[in-house]
Amino acid sequence: MFGIPGKAAVSLTPAATTQIARLMAKQGSKGLRIGVKKGGCAGMEYTMDYVAEVNPLDEIVEQDGARVLIAPMAQMFLIGTEIDYETGLLDAGFKFRNPNVAEACGCGESIKFKDQPAA
Repeated sequence: MFGIPGKAAVSLTPAATTQIARLMAKQGSKGLRIGVKKGGCAGMEYTMDYVAEVNPLDEIVEQDGARVLIAPMAQMFLIGTEIDYETGLLDAGFKFRNPNVAEACGCGESIKFKDQPAA
């Protein structure tokens, strides 16, 4: 919908691809749907859900057995984002490197996009 022809809307690191494909197989899902919603101290939050069905309006990114579905309302906010999976001493999880983010809260759970009105 908002993508650049011939270029995926988001990119996945090898670690993210491995983790998404592993969890898809474990849960028997069709893919990982990512989106954004209002919330958090910076105004917006990412959403992530493994889903049983693909929405025909989702932007689909497939890579090495991993399938990411971008919800229609989130597509313009996620173009150019790199999704990684990081494991640390105390936690592990998906990390978004999004060039459209103007600022993030201290906990890293919520973001504000460039040219987004205050919530």
